[in-house]
Amino acid sequence: MPKKIPKKGIPEAHEDLKGFDIKINEFGQIISTMPVDKLNKFLNHNVDDKKLKDQNHSPEEE
Repeated sequence: MPKKIPKKGIPEAHEDLKGFDIKINEFGQIISTMPVDKLNKFLNHNVDDKKLKDQNHSPEEE
């Protein structure tokens, strides 16, 4: 099986995530160019949670 050739350049991303980069250093720490709170807010707004999809909830819970 041939080895995969790594792609070069910057991958396409949502315009709200421009400049976002994430790496893991030699100690296993996650290094990100965007604060975690901002990233979580983006994910909550744009991604549906499959586990919560079928649950019925009232607007008072939010």
